[in-house]
Amino acid sequence: MSENTNFDVAVVDEAVIPTQRTKNIKMVVPSPGSAASSSQMIYCARVPISACTPGVAVAQVLHLARQDRTEGADVHLCNAYTLSLADQDAAYRYMLQSARLNLADGKSVAWMNKLVGVTTEGADRVRGNDLFLDVVEQGQFHGTRHYLLGSTPEVVEKLRDELIRRFPAAFIVGVESPPFRPLTDEERTEQATRIRESDADIVWVGLGTPKQDRAAVELARDAGVVAVAIGAAFDFIAGNKPEAPTWMQQSGLEWVHRFGSEPRRLWRRYLFGNSRFVYAAYRYRRAQTHAKAVLESARQLRSVA
Repeated sequence: MSENTNFDVAVVDEAVIPTQRTKNIKMVVPSPGSAASSSQMIYCARVPISACTPGVAVAQVLHLARQDRTEGADVHLCNAYTLSLADQDAAYRYMLQSARLNLADGKSVAWMNKLVGVTTEGADRVRGNDLFLDVVEQGQFHGTRHYLLGSTPEVVEKLRDELIRRFPAAFIVGVESPPFRPLTDEERTEQATRIRESDADIVWVGLGTPKQDRAAVELARDAGVVAVAIGAAFDFIAGNKPEAPTWMQQSGLEWVHRFGSEPRRLWRRYLFGNSRFVYAAYRYRRAQTHAKAVLESARQLRSVA
């Protein structure tokens, strides 16, 4: 795959319907084939990221959910921490490189993408919380069936109640809080069976990074669903943890709010993870620039010869 790849997003049946939630942000998806309806694939720290508007991201997930899903599809929300881990762990990086869809969940990732040449109009961060809520809301118009997997029993029950309160026509067909330890093969098989029997279209996975990303790949493969690794959205939407003010979200300072809320748990992630991400993105970009220069020199030499 080339570094910057444009591809049309099939959104005919999944056009985002303007609602109270979506009217003030870039949610309405233009007609397919127009410049704004395409995403641009950008490699950031060696991981392919779909640079798109929030509306196109919602349409992409709904489109995946309405396809014939014999093989399923894994969707990952990638922030600086995700990509810093991928830079250190080759197996994790390969998993993200093989994913059906990676989205930029982090201002730093969106900014880095713009530095390397994103031209898609309106392309920005796709915030996990907003993607979750917008897909559930829009899914009401399509009969989309959702399964919630992650966190604690109390949080996942509160999350279901909150989603139904906000979106009364939404189909929440299952909730599950798996043990924090690794599942046995038998437990993993039983989990996939429960999800298949629920006839879920989308499984929202909130198990923490990188565990949730690996679980999303396994569920897409074993249960034939769209599995979205959604991060801390369970806690935020359920009201278990406070969200950052809007101005901090929009200015790229949401991590400061999260760090201030949970310094003992998150200090290593932000101190080392953010630095590693910047270094990895810069190193990969520099290598690309050098490779292009070498190829151009070789072409010029061939033309002279």
